[in-house]
Amino acid sequence: MGAVLPLLALRALTETARLGTLKAAAEHMGVTPGAISQQIRLLEERLGVTLLVRARHGVQLTDAGATLYPGLSRGFGQIESALAELQTTARTPTLTLSTVPAFAATWLVPRLGDFNARYPDIEVRVEASAKLVDLQRDRVDVALRHGLGHYPGLASIPLMAPVLLPVASPALLANGPAIEEPLDCLHYPLLHDGERADWPLWLQAHGCAVDSRSSRGPSFDEDLLLLRAAVAGQGIALVQDYHAQEDLRSGRLEVAVDRPWPARFAYYAVAHPQALKRPQVRAFIDWVTEQALGG
Repeated sequence: MGAVLPLLALRALTETARLGTLKAAAEHMGVTPGAISQQIRLLEERLGVTLLVRARHGVQLTDAGATLYPGLSRGFGQIESALAELQTTARTPTLTLSTVPAFAATWLVPRLGDFNARYPDIEVRVEASAKLVDLQRDRVDVALRHGLGHYPGLASIPLMAPVLLPVASPALLANGPAIEEPLDCLHYPLLHDGERADWPLWLQAHGCAVDSRSSRGPSFDEDLLLLRAAVAGQGIALVQDYHAQEDLRSGRLEVAVDRPWPARFAYYAVAHPQALKRPQVRAFIDWVTEQALGG
């Protein structure tokens, strides 16, 4: 092949194979799809083999491309890791956290002042998004994830296991029929999460025969929106107790019927094993674990 490696072309091939389309690779690298296509074509001409072919929904590797790709992916991954390590040692300690908006707004952010006071030299950046980050590639130090705790290749530290509470606006409950048993919630509009599974499961867990009413009503992809709809008096929401704490304390919401039920998932602090060696990451893990134990 010669002494000079066509790094741009190799990168173009790697990102296209990883992301599945020329357009996605172009956006990631900050160039046009035409430039990506040209680089891959030049690489194929230099190697004398076809590496990519067009598929129905993008592109796919040929046998030759599939042979080349794993080594390229590892190589560029090592380059990114080396650069990231250099950046962390060459600048002020920073800590990038990722979690979903509802958990950030209702639990994490109100407590961050304590962390900032203890560690004033660490610059904290919070990314609140429903997107699942890739800790192998994205510049995120710690992700606070809601799940079952199985994250292959990553360190997973359990934090807390929330329970689900039915909550509603006091005005809504005051003007409606009394709720003495879980089944009485069906006399009100029900507010759902995106999967519409929690209400039927909650009712079944409390011995109620589930009918079509348990799955009716508006749904919201984010618990923060679910809470706001409940505060506005639009119905009863089944939400995590941690998300509802501030609204319950302020009186904007109240528990419709005191029948908490364990949520299916728990919260975990998730990080790459190498990231745990950095002092700012270790400090945050210790701090957030302490906060979780305190409720």
